[in-house]
Amino acid sequence: MSSNGNGYHHPTPELDEEHYESLIIPGRGKLEGMSFNADPRIEEAVRTILAAIGEVPDREGLQKTPSRVAKMYAELTAGYHIDPQALINGAVFSVAYDEMVLVTNIDYYSLCEHHMLPFFGQVHVAYIPNGKVVGLSKIPRIVEMFARRLQVQERMTVQIADFINATLEPAGVAVVAEGIHMCGVMRGVKKANARMVTSAMRGVFREDPKTRAEFMAHINRVNNRQE
Repeated sequence: MSSNGNGYHHPTPELDEEHYESLIIPGRGKLEGMSFNADPRIEEAVRTILAAIGEVPDREGLQKTPSRVAKMYAELTAGYHIDPQALINGAVFSVAYDEMVLVTNIDYYSLCEHHMLPFFGQVHVAYIPNGKVVGLSKIPRIVEMFARRLQVQERMTVQIADFINATLEPAGVAVVAEGIHMCGVMRGVKKANARMVTSAMRGVFREDPKTRAEFMAHINRVNNRQE
């Protein structure tokens, strides 16, 4: 954090995109089939935490816990290392179609950056092509790429929308994310039924209320069928 000289500390700004770009592994476009290794630094940190809470890190049930936790974090934060170009892998096609494309109920799992506890739910994505469409499997992979990081739901929602907008240059993009946050369920306010909903609208979805209403109506119909 930085200080203004009067004792008040301003929050440190978010890391810039160049930092995140340095984490990308060129050519890695999928999370499927990846293997995850334990980082010794995380293992040592977990042993320190176990000792600090009063546990005995060397007892039988905990001996492999530091390694398991380190591998878990490698898996749950693997989105930092995905190469966006390899993810798309040329699966953008020229199609004369200008009606809404909608992919609903994309499951995601992420880690809240404030407490490093899980939040999870579903994302709904729509776009209106402007001469280009993307392969169906790419939309869930885009969601997963941004979910597998330390996140806040608001930022994740915007990142998904902006990535699709930049990749396809469509007439519009809409993203709605619904999430249950363990930091609010397990601790703090302890409200198990609270759901967080965030949205990001681009192009015609932001400018045209009718288009936005059509998108929301599609989502409501899907959710009502599931109830």
